[in-house]
Amino acid sequence: MGVLVDLEKCDGCTGRKDKGTSACVEECPVECISLVEDDASSAPHGREQHAVVNNEECTDCEVCIDVCEQEALSMTE
Repeated sequence: MGVLVDLEKCDGCTGRKDKGTSACVEECPVECISLVEDDASSAPHGREQHAVVNNEECTDCEVCIDVCEQEALSMTE
């Protein structure tokens, strides 16, 4: 299993960009989530960053799914 990021929904927690983090990055207990910068002119909804999950390190705890306000994260089978 692992976590799938819906790039149409994920906005990288735009309101936290000035802090350089997002809810899922802050709450991940194994630090397997990072943010990647986007080109706002070509990204959905003018997004500036989005989450990326390293599923090899993910422990399937689902904490990130619970804290994602955009409901952009889900478990894969």
